Amino acid sequence: MSLTVFDRSLPLIARITRLVLIGMALWHLYVAFAGPPNPYVMRGVHVALALVLIFFTVDFKGLPIEVPRWYDMILGLIAFFAALYPSLNLEYIFARFLYVDPLETRDIVVGITLVVLLLEATRRMLGPVLPITALCFILYGLMFTSTLPSVLLEQLFMTTEGIFGIPIAVSATYMVLFILFGALVERMGVGQLFMDFAVALTGKQAGGPAKVACVTSGMFGSVSGSAVANVMTTGTFSIPLMKRMGFKPAFAGAVEAVASTGGQIMPPVMGAAAFVMAEYLGVGYLQVAVYAIIPALLFYVALFAAVHFEAKRRGIGAVPKEDMVPMRKVLRERGHLFLPLVVIIGVLLMGYSAPYAALCGVISVVPVAAMRKTTRHYATIDNILAALEGGARNVLSIAAACACAGIVVGVIDITGLGLTFSNFVISAAQDRLVIALLLSMVAGIILGMGMPTTPAYIVQVALLVPALVKLGVQQEAAHLFVFYFAILSAITPPVAMAVYAANTLSQAKIVEASIAAVRLGATGFIVPFMFVYEPTILMQGDPLRIVVVVVQATAGVVLLAAALQRYFYGKLAYWQAFVLFAGSLCFIYPDWRVTLAGVVCAGAVYASQTLIQPKPATQAGK
Repeated sequence: MSLTVFDRSLPLIARITRLVLIGMALWHLYVAFAGPPNPYVMRGVHVALALVLIFFTVDFKGLPIEVPRWYDMILGLIAFFAALYPSLNLEYIFARFLYVDPLETRDIVVGITLVVLLLEATRRMLGPVLPITALCFILYGLMFTSTLPSVLLEQLFMTTEGIFGIPIAVSATYMVLFILFGALVERMGVGQLFMDFAVALTGKQAGGPAKVACVTSGMFGSVSGSAVANVMTTGTFSIPLMKRMGFKPAFAGAVEAVASTGGQIMPPVMGAAAFVMAEYLGVGYLQVAVYAIIPALLFYVALFAAVHFEAKRRGIGAVPKEDMVPMRKVLRERGHLFLPLVVIIGVLLMGYSAPYAALCGVISVVPVAAMRKTTRHYATIDNILAALEGGARNVLSIAAACACAGIVVGVIDITGLGLTFSNFVISAAQDRLVIALLLSMVAGIILGMGMPTTPAYIVQVALLVPALVKLGVQQEAAHLFVFYFAILSAITPPVAMAVYAANTLSQAKIVEASIAAVRLGATGFIVPFMFVYEPTILMQGDPLRIVVVVVQATAGVVLLAAALQRYFYGKLAYWQAFVLFAGSLCFIYPDWRVTLAGVVCAGAVYASQTLIQPKPATQAGK
């Protein structure tokens, strides 16, 4: 790749745009090293750069462009200076009495301009769902509450409770650094490392190609934090291989979609929303990762088991020998590329902040790639600049989503809608926790349809978490509960973005693929209920109790996978699948008497398959 930023064959505006993208990345790295400036300045610059770059790189139809039209450049520059307005007028803002001193005409004009241009920029980057949601909240605040329009505008524009609130603060400090880290490690060949490592680890087993997809997508998704990006990266290899080995196209696409979606709940990096959660909970990011580790492992154990049972049912074997890579060769040639991840985890364990850990990880990437001859060719100026540019481009959608979500949070805070909605949920549930959880699950999936995980989670925190906490749910469990369903909306019909992305590679029927994805990801819908009723799963409590509960839950999710795939020690009849399904739920519920009932159910199915009517262990076909 050539240094396109200096390529004179490109239009001048395209070269300037790329330089600004690289400059944006370098500025955030510098701030992480030197320390953040005033919050208004930090957040204002972040939003300003994101908005001007969106208008310069994405046209009205949401398509990427090299050369913007004249009116897009004007809109971008207006948005840039509107976003910088608070940080350029700090003395004026600090001297005012919030919600008491009247806004000046210029405040009103600039504030309305910023809100309108932010909604338009978000629409271009992410589609209409999030901006329409934000607009509905604004209209609610104006038409159905006693909040004055000037007070609402002040909340959104001139405080750190709206557009420049917690979501954009997390985007500017945490997310941007981890996104840049992900872009760098991808450019240094880590994606190929993950793929080869997964093939060497699981390729020789039954259903090897699908298990490779599970491992690769889990590892890559944890770094990238984007289900759709993960599908399009790892799925180009795994989906054709699964189809070639005999898996149905719908199943192959569903495995990739579910495995990629789960990457957002898998430590050490997780998805971008995890950093927002750490901020809301007031704990370190490492603590959030500790909460998430067992639920994430249960999710992938269930997916791995489902793939295994499906492979056994269809008689699908290992990865072909020509596609296998010996583990020794993988570790010898590319194993050192794991070191940047080790650096991040090590710095976090030493007690440093997540931004500092991400900075250390970023700094380590290029020297690590240059350590060995097999990867040294990645460590070039071309690749570094391309990674900085690509990482900054990836930041734009996150920044737009967080700023737009800040509008929703600002309206909820100033109007008291959060308290009203919480009371409604409690009233509708009639103080029954299970009904409140089911309502929250449905609301979370609906809010997450077509919306990125981060804004979907932010909205749910404002609307749903207070109700769950009032009903006795631990705060950590309540946040993780809504976090899960914000993520799982990516595989839940009718707007299952990860499934849609996988279908472009598998060419399956969308309805069939969606059903397969829900079956494979079923554990993800149950695990949140598990840690609400049994917080031990969040690594809280007595260590022995944690071990017992984890073993019990693991047995439950494996049996659930067997029931849904209709294979245990042979193909399951419908009645056997039903009994095993009931037994799996008994294992999941934290009560020894109910667990005993689950043992009886599983034992009955086992006996019916191996003692009464023995069946071969492998059955090809349907």
